[in-house]
Amino acid sequence: MYFSRPQKSVINRVFSRAENLVGGYYRLSPGQMKAHQYDVRTLAKLEKHEVSDNAFAHLCKYEIGPEGKSTGAGFYRICLQDNRILEAVERGTPFIRFPSLMTYIAVHELVHVVRFNNGESDFDLSRSEREIEEEKVHRITRNVLQGVSNPGFGLVLDCFSSRYKIN
Repeated sequence: MYFSRPQKSVINRVFSRAENLVGGYYRLSPGQMKAHQYDVRTLAKLEKHEVSDNAFAHLCKYEIGPEGKSTGAGFYRICLQDNRILEAVERGTPFIRFPSLMTYIAVHELVHVVRFNNGESDFDLSRSEREIEEEKVHRITRNVLQGVSNPGFGLVLDCFSSRYKIN
């Protein structure tokens, strides 16, 4: 399953809004937020190594440098797993709505990008450290989204709380 054209349009709007929300939480100007280099790809455009069966989305880090030389600077690719997201929405219908779930996913991934770029966390973590980092990011994501009004959004937040899991 792949995202439709209207769903891709929703994703673009959601990521724009998520940038504003995450930037506001971290007190970053729009320019500072844009300095965190990332792109978003859907399943149809992902490389084999970017596909995952155990997440709605995940980050890949790529080095930026001339002719393959490492510079230490990098950008992140947010790899959306269309099939997993669409299956969750289908299973959760009518309670889980696509825009609400995508908003959570977008904010969550952008929090990772900011934390990695700011040195608050390391991209290359052990499995146990990664689990701790995921909990921190879930907590931050819920804080970022606390005041956001969106129909059905409360249920999405509940699903990512420590009480429930929708993956």
